[in-house]
Amino acid sequence: MLEHTKKFFVPHLAILFLSVPVWAGIDDARNFLDAEIGTTSVLNRAQQEAEMQWFVDAAEAFEGMSIKVASETLTTHEYEAKILAPAFTKITGIKVTHDLIGEGDVVEKLQLQMQSGQNIYDAYVNDSDLIGTHWRYQQVRNLSDFMAAEGASVTSPHLDLDDFIGTSFTTAPDGKLYQLPDQQFANLYWFREDWFSDQKTRQDFKAQFGYELGVPVNWTAYEDIAAFFTGRNMSYLGGPNRVFGSMDYGKKDPSLGWRYTDAWMSMAGMGDHGQPNGLPVDEWGVRVDDDSRPVGSCMARGGATNDAAAVYAVTKAIEWLQKYAPPEAAGMVFSEAGPVPAQGHIAQQIFWYTAFTADMVKPGLPVMNADGTPKWRMAPSPHGAYWTEGTKVGYQDVGSWTLMKSTPADRAQAAWLYAQFVTSKTVDLKKSDVGLTFARQSTIDSEHFTQRATQLGGLIEFYRSPARTAWSPTGTNIPDYPKMAQLWWQNIGDAMSGEKTPQEALDTLCAQQEKVMARIQRSGVQGKFGPQLNTPQDPEIWLDAPGAPVAKLTDERPPGETIAYDKLLKSWQQ
Repeated sequence: MLEHTKKFFVPHLAILFLSVPVWAGIDDARNFLDAEIGTTSVLNRAQQEAEMQWFVDAAEAFEGMSIKVASETLTTHEYEAKILAPAFTKITGIKVTHDLIGEGDVVEKLQLQMQSGQNIYDAYVNDSDLIGTHWRYQQVRNLSDFMAAEGASVTSPHLDLDDFIGTSFTTAPDGKLYQLPDQQFANLYWFREDWFSDQKTRQDFKAQFGYELGVPVNWTAYEDIAAFFTGRNMSYLGGPNRVFGSMDYGKKDPSLGWRYTDAWMSMAGMGDHGQPNGLPVDEWGVRVDDDSRPVGSCMARGGATNDAAAVYAVTKAIEWLQKYAPPEAAGMVFSEAGPVPAQGHIAQQIFWYTAFTADMVKPGLPVMNADGTPKWRMAPSPHGAYWTEGTKVGYQDVGSWTLMKSTPADRAQAAWLYAQFVTSKTVDLKKSDVGLTFARQSTIDSEHFTQRATQLGGLIEFYRSPARTAWSPTGTNIPDYPKMAQLWWQNIGDAMSGEKTPQEALDTLCAQQEKVMARIQRSGVQGKFGPQLNTPQDPEIWLDAPGAPVAKLTDERPPGETIAYDKLLKSWQQ
């Protein structure tokens, strides 16, 4: 890895910009507040102007500079790129180009910048899933030290880090903050509440399966519900003549890997107990020792990537995609599949990201009532046969601002101003109102979202509940997220296509993960926290020990279990 930094000299810049006309200022900020923010803010107008005045003053030395930042294409980031970036440029005089690209492209560009030292972007919104990578390689600025030193003059006194809900996920074991949360969303279960609450539908389901139709607690119930609805004529409730009991995606694409590492494996029961992530074995099946050093992925080294729970997880996902989802779902990626339930022909989705809530609440959709309330609800996803209490229950994506060490200091400082602007209390409520991906507790607790809660299908109830903290991103077990994430979608894709069995694909996957870790170990590039692989031994030794990995169950289909939605909501508060 190459590391490249440049020093920043204010006097030099002051001379450089003598001939640049001054166009930024508080009047532009006031115009922006009038036109875009208004009262949709947790701050009153005087507080908004005070925060904007700080940006005007802090940006003075950078006026006329052009910077480039990148994020994945989500509704939240579209709002930033189309609305907030031009506003920031007018207010500060710093010209921002905010590129919207695929998440896989974000990781690829960031990886290239890490490897080459070339400054491709001045800042990235990348997942906190890279925290283990950032902490071990030390190729990004740790923000704790940055804010206290080279970034002190451009760190807002209004930032209020304690107000961000995702900083625990962007803080490394060294106690340093490496990324600033920008948006956050969870994977939850999505279902048509209007169909599930209908008396005829409920009677038909109970007659067929012997228990009540409700929110599935386990995968057996999800499978039963999927079978029940697939092909069912829902015209008696104003629905299509033929509906599908499940929705997912299966194209061989980077997003296919996230489908599994984003807690699908732990929801099945792979990995150890622990919050926010299983320890010593996490939801990738990677084992670490007491010093946070990765020691294996395959069962022979104490990992769980290829154990029975992992095979079960992949097998069920493929089976349900083939049997109960629309045929086109197999050729879709994450971003294409997310809005599909809004079309009105899907009964439920076990692994649905709340990032798509904004696409599900548009007036006139088949899944919306005339009064603006949804016909659907969201709930915790059911767990698989290998899951036991204490195992991770779900995933939260924490898209976070990251500054690379290869970015020159002046450009990093200017980009840091932009990152703070788009996450500021002044704009966060409005941004969250558009994108519905929350980063601040003050926004979640606002009266605005109290009033809007009935229109969002349980989203606000989830984010206000203590249960929210049980949903977590990838943790620090993964030493090189860009390299290892590639292996997941490639090998899972082989299982999806039938080229390999799930067991064969996962055997290959864990072996390849260990090859990556072995190379890192030989290089010594990650120092004392880098991998130190265990010596392979008979997997039975590990299978006989407590925790992950686990052996195959004699019965992977326990009785179906459901829960009433109202009862579930109450449990979120416990």
